[in-house]
Amino acid sequence: MGSISTTKIPVLDFTNQDLIPDTPLWVSTSVEACKALEEYGCFVAVYGGAPPHLAGAAFSAAEELFCLPTETKRKNVNDKPYHGYVGQMSVIPLHEGLGIDYVTDRDHVRKFTELMWPQGNDPFCETVYSFSNAIAELDRLVVRMIFENYRVGKYYESHIGSKTYLLKFLKYSPPPEANPTPAFPMHTDKTFLSILRQNDVNGLEVKSKDGEWIALELPPNSYVVMAGDVSMGWSNDRIRSCEHRVTMSGNKKRYTLGLFSFVTGTISVPEELVDEKDYPLKYKPFDNISLIEFYATDEGRKAENTLKAYCGVW
Repeated sequence: MGSISTTKIPVLDFTNQDLIPDTPLWVSTSVEACKALEEYGCFVAVYGGAPPHLAGAAFSAAEELFCLPTETKRKNVNDKPYHGYVGQMSVIPLHEGLGIDYVTDRDHVRKFTELMWPQGNDPFCETVYSFSNAIAELDRLVVRMIFENYRVGKYYESHIGSKTYLLKFLKYSPPPEANPTPAFPMHTDKTFLSILRQNDVNGLEVKSKDGEWIALELPPNSYVVMAGDVSMGWSNDRIRSCEHRVTMSGNKKRYTLGLFSFVTGTISVPEELVDEKDYPLKYKPFDNISLIEFYATDEGRKAENTLKAYCGVW
C-alpha cells in the first residue's frame, strides 16, 4: 500500500471571533489556507459553526439512515452520477453512501426524508438541514478567502450565487480482519470544495506532491476542507485537486458527513489568473455536471487527469 507518513496537514482555526474580513488575521489565515490548498489540496479547519450537539445529532441521523432496508436506500436515485445511493458493490465492499442534492433547501431535505420514511421523520429532516447550512457557511468563508487571496474578490458573489450543495452520508465497515484494508480507491472529487466531518474513526489519507501518503488524525470539532477538480480548473492549476483514499482497519464503523459544492453554469478561468509567462491558460470553459458525466464514462475513469482530459488546453 506504500509508505504512510504521519506528517500533519495544516490545521487552521476558524473559531476565533476576530476572524473578520479585511483584518490582519483574516488575511493571514487566507494566505495559509491557499498555501495548504496549493501544496496538499486540503487543510483541516477547526470550526464551531456546527456545535458538537448538532454534529452528534447528524451522526445519529446517519446511523438511523443506514439502518434502513437496502431496498429503501436504493430509492435514493439521481440523474447526476454519484449523487444517489452507492452500495453493495464488489469493488468497494466496505463502502456505502447516500446523497441529498440541494441540501441547503429545506424542501429538498423534506422530499428525501419522506422518500426514506413515508410516515415522516421531522427530527432527521431538521437536523440534516441545520447541519448542512452550518457547514455551507464554512464553505462560503473559505471560498471568500480563496477569491480575495487571488485578488478576484469581485467575482465572489456571483460564484456563491451559482453554487449548489450535496450532502453525502458515507459509511465504511470494518474489514473482515483488523489489518489495514483499502475501502475506497484513490480519486479526486469533481467539486469546487468538499468539506468532510468524520466520527472518531480515522481512515482518510491524502497524497502529497511528492507521492507520499499522509494519514489524517483530526482534532475535535474539525473538518477536512478539500479542493476538487473544479477549483483546480478555475484557479488555472494554482490549487491542487486533492488526491485521497480511505483505508480501514480495526473493528469500528467509520461514518463521514461530506458537504460537496458544485457550480452551475459555465466555469472559466478568471483573466486575472492567466499569465502567459507563469500561468498560461490551462483549461477551456467547462461545465461542472458535464465533467462528472465524463468521469462516469470509461474514458473519464481511465484518464490520468480527468479535468485535463475533459477540457485541458493542449
